[in-house]
Amino acid sequence: MSRAEAVPSGARPDPRQALAARGLDGVTLLVVPAFLGILALFVYPFLYGLFESVTPQAGSWWANYAAFFSDPYQYGTIANTLWVSLPVTILNLVLAVPIAMRVRLMRRQRLLTTLLVLPITLGTVLVADGLLSFLGPQGWFNRSLLLLHVIAAPMKLTNNYWGVTASLLITGFPFTFLLTLSYVSGIDPALEQAAATLGAGAWARFRLIFLPLLAPGLAVTFCLAFVQAFSVFPSAVLLGSPAGSTHVISIAAYQAAFEHYDYSMGSAIAMIMGAVQLVIVVAVLASRSLLYRGPAGGSKG
Repeated sequence: MSRAEAVPSGARPDPRQALAARGLDGVTLLVVPAFLGILALFVYPFLYGLFESVTPQAGSWWANYAAFFSDPYQYGTIANTLWVSLPVTILNLVLAVPIAMRVRLMRRQRLLTTLLVLPITLGTVLVADGLLSFLGPQGWFNRSLLLLHVIAAPMKLTNNYWGVTASLLITGFPFTFLLTLSYVSGIDPALEQAAATLGAGAWARFRLIFLPLLAPGLAVTFCLAFVQAFSVFPSAVLLGSPAGSTHVISIAAYQAAFEHYDYSMGSAIAMIMGAVQLVIVVAVLASRSLLYRGPAGGSKG
């Protein structure tokens, strides 16, 4: 039946059918609220911050960026932040993989998972306060080591790099573990059983079966955990040395905006912070195909 025969001469076409023909049916319109939310919560703040960063208090549009990269104390915050976030992200991932592979075989998986993810409910400030009491010079950890004559003087584990690292490990591990457990649980156990039947050992099964199948998921997990660690702020202030080794880029942005009242400079530092994160994320996602090219996982069933 031709279009002329489908629509009588002189009759107006149904607007709903016209929209559906262009892919705008009722189901598609359900995406509109989410799209508006993204515009309001991400796109507009990003564009506003970008505009603020190129409208400095004095000088050309690039003055804020030039000032940041001409000051070693300022651009050094990028290295400080990477030095904190990258090792923590890698360590969390290294710990999460074997624990997730063990937990997936346990009967009381839900109970153990609940215990492992409990720190994520405490909040960064509460974890920092607990670590100050536990790892401080007069904390339980140092007192126990002194009592056992393991050390002669209290170790300095807070208000430095190690305090921030401990806090990020505690708060970041549950997030990394949950994501890793979901990927590990999605791999069909029959693949491992078949490899074991053919004589492959535990390390060979992990290296040749699990790791290639986990690589795409671990890359995504690394990126999400890295972005979370890179934006460290409360831990760097409460447990670190904000003017020294843990003077991270988020502190630099806060100081510029709310201590020096230079919102334009603060926005520029935030844009640089986002650009560094984007470079790392793109590099990791681009390199995940070097390990394995194929399905993202060996699903069950």
